[in-house]
Amino acid sequence: MSRVVVIGAGVGGLAAAIRLAAAGHDVEVHERGPAVGGKLAVHERDGFRFDTGPSLLTLPQVFEDLGLRLPDPRPLDPVVRHFFADGTVLDSSADHETFLDRIADALGAGSAADWNRFWHRAERIWRASWRSVLRRPVTPGSLAALSWRVDDLRAIAPGRTLRDLSLHYLRDPRMRMLLDRYATYTGADPRRAPAALAAIPYAELHFGGWYLPGGLGTIGTAMADRCAELGVRIFTGSEVTAVETSAGRATGIRVTPGPRVPPGPRVPPGPDPDPGSAPRPGLPFDRINADIVVSNVDALTLYRDLLPTPSRLGRLTDRSLAGFVMLLAVRGETPELAHHNVFFPDYYEAEFGAIFGSAAKRAALPDDPTVFVTRAEDATVHPPGTEAWFVLVNAPRHGTAWSAVDWRRPGLADAYGKHVLEVLARRGVDVRDRVIFAETRTPADLADAAAAPGGAIYGTAGGLMRPPNRGPVRDLFLVGGSVHPGGGLPMVTLSAKIAADQIGRHPRR
Repeated sequence: MSRVVVIGAGVGGLAAAIRLAAAGHDVEVHERGPAVGGKLAVHERDGFRFDTGPSLLTLPQVFEDLGLRLPDPRPLDPVVRHFFADGTVLDSSADHETFLDRIADALGAGSAADWNRFWHRAERIWRASWRSVLRRPVTPGSLAALSWRVDDLRAIAPGRTLRDLSLHYLRDPRMRMLLDRYATYTGADPRRAPAALAAIPYAELHFGGWYLPGGLGTIGTAMADRCAELGVRIFTGSEVTAVETSAGRATGIRVTPGPRVPPGPRVPPGPDPDPGSAPRPGLPFDRINADIVVSNVDALTLYRDLLPTPSRLGRLTDRSLAGFVMLLAVRGETPELAHHNVFFPDYYEAEFGAIFGSAAKRAALPDDPTVFVTRAEDATVHPPGTEAWFVLVNAPRHGTAWSAVDWRRPGLADAYGKHVLEVLARRGVDVRDRVIFAETRTPADLADAAAAPGGAIYGTAGGLMRPPNRGPVRDLFLVGGSVHPGGGLPMVTLSAKIAADQIGRHPRR
């Protein structure tokens, strides 16, 4: 049995803690914030309950072997309702033939045939990715080994972009918009995102989109409960300031001094610390010794602040996009909306040009953005006769650099929130006179709450070569959305499995 310390109680950190504790290791988790869950956060006000992170559950099977007690997932049909600027409405479906029929009805038989051709290519990409990429470490060596799987390599097409596939298979610009949107699932620009991301729509539409009664925040609660069952000690208000190393291996962490408390009665306090973990008089930190360190913080934060590693920082500069969020308490009902809705602009290209900027033009807020609205038909998350809306707009990350926007500029968030509501009104859903209250969450807020540099949702922009799960020193492992295999609940959960498998039941010292 090894002593394992996990930095961060996001989904990746909790999933790693569960797997390692179930394998017999002694595990404790240190979380800087007041609650577990990381970006899988929940906000409650006046009887309304909002998921402020992920709003759609895909691949629920990746949670099955964690032993979680979750509400029964509810399948969504449509998975997503797409509203196009010309008034066309298209509902996606987890049943392929049903979706083809809906495409034919809304956009014509030619568009349905195009999607069917693309779908068979996406299936090949998914199967190759699932077999060779998503469940195992990816390194230059493993990608070289992939060349021996000629069919997998041909399917993944590492030299092509998602936009290349869109132009090759889809003639209708509305269907191209639909496909482009999936690049944003990983925070990437579809004009440069790898073709391998075609696996995302296949996974969503083949395995379906799901909702958990009570909201997706129930996953965080279930993971904390499972940690308690396995004896994992979780401490909140415990900010890690460094990863300690000796002789080329991780030996523990430094945390801010002072009391560290469990996040609630679910997680019992741990035993008295061993002598090596006790506070040292006169030092501005407490030391926690460990045989294994698992980091669930953004890889940029790890390699810039906790374990300065200049050689690994260069590849982390291509940050993912961020998001501007509105939490709306809405009076009345909006039957024209599904659970998950996307309102596309007339010219999608302008949105990406604004968000990512260019050498000649700095990043800016999209004037005519795509607007995502999640509205759960769940009486437990809003009072009778009302709705709880989670509204998301793709946005530049926070900062003062050329490729960022200063989201702390006074009045910016409120002004852009009003603009987003005006955009929705122009697209046929005007709720401005029905809003009971509205709250905003900017990339700057996410940067503060989740220690996500710039408020970038997924860390490094999507690609096959995200930071690996094994750190630059022995006995240091990385999990979470900023590392392989990527962002989103399923991928983050798989990152924990990859790291736990690498650690093994009896790690080599």
